[in-house]
Amino acid sequence: MRDRIAHIDTLITNPEVIRDQQKYRELMKERARASEVIAAYDEARGIERSIYETEEMLRDEGDAAIRELAEAELTELRQRAEVSDAKLKELLMPRDPLADKAVIMEIRAGTGGEEAALFAADLYRMYTRYADGRKWKLEVMSMSETELGGMKEIIFSIAGGAAYERLMSESGVHRVQRVPATENSGRIHTSAVTVAVLPEMEETEIEIKPDELRIDVMRSSGPGGQSVNTTDSAVRITHLPTGIVIHCQDEKSQIKNKAKAMRILRARLFEIEDQKRQAERSAERRSQVGSGDRSERIRTYNFPQNRLTDHRIDLTLYKLDLIMEGELDELLNALVAWHRERSMENFEREPA
Repeated sequence: MRDRIAHIDTLITNPEVIRDQQKYRELMKERARASEVIAAYDEARGIERSIYETEEMLRDEGDAAIRELAEAELTELRQRAEVSDAKLKELLMPRDPLADKAVIMEIRAGTGGEEAALFAADLYRMYTRYADGRKWKLEVMSMSETELGGMKEIIFSIAGGAAYERLMSESGVHRVQRVPATENSGRIHTSAVTVAVLPEMEETEIEIKPDELRIDVMRSSGPGGQSVNTTDSAVRITHLPTGIVIHCQDEKSQIKNKAKAMRILRARLFEIEDQKRQAERSAERRSQVGSGDRSERIRTYNFPQNRLTDHRIDLTLYKLDLIMEGELDELLNALVAWHRERSMENFEREPA
């Protein structure tokens, strides 16, 4: 890795590489990751040397007070070594090639009528605040609102460092328990919202033939079906081989709506291919990593108790109010660690 960093340092002085901004970014990202591994390796070796030197001192030291201090230091060093080794092992694991991909998130109201639509809007606001906090770029691609300010559906993209790695675990059914704003009796209702998180794919990564598409244009409509503009700017794309239909109308430009619809279509086609690949894996592996089926209930938001429970990792946090304001790091850190642990188990189990 040290040799590779030296080679990258040579490459990035090449004018052709500098002109190719995508290549330049990829090289700098690779360099940063290699530097992180080297730093962890140097730290682990440093601790290892300190343990060796302390053990040598213990063998030669006769003073009881100094021996006691050395033994205490040795205990601390061994604890640090465990943490350091675990960090290095994690960094050396094969990383999901999609980890840094931008994502397309789809939030849809499920059971619960208007209350589900209102909670869908709350989840969108939560993810928006989290993205803002991490300086990620968020772009709305398609949205269908209700008259009370809820969302039947919203599709948006998020781009930023490790976006897919941190958000992939959000796919699934999110259940909410609270007293709806429309409820006069104070009775707690249970509603559900479905979230899908798809890695955004480039045009070169997913091939879509023009003859596989049917493209219709129409006027955009707002809540209740009323027309919101006088031009045919809304676009509906049907992918004939799969029957997938994408509708985009948020932009005033037909060209921009078509471009957004194609981005969503590529992400969904990749999801279909990925599900096929997962289905071809062994039953043992599927049982370990989960099916990834977004119909599975993954989380419960209980507002009266200010409680969030993630059912996959048995994690309960009593700070739902802060989580809904976008403070997701504690939850997402635990989910990233959970995925990495399972990836490591599968990696270690695979034959060399």
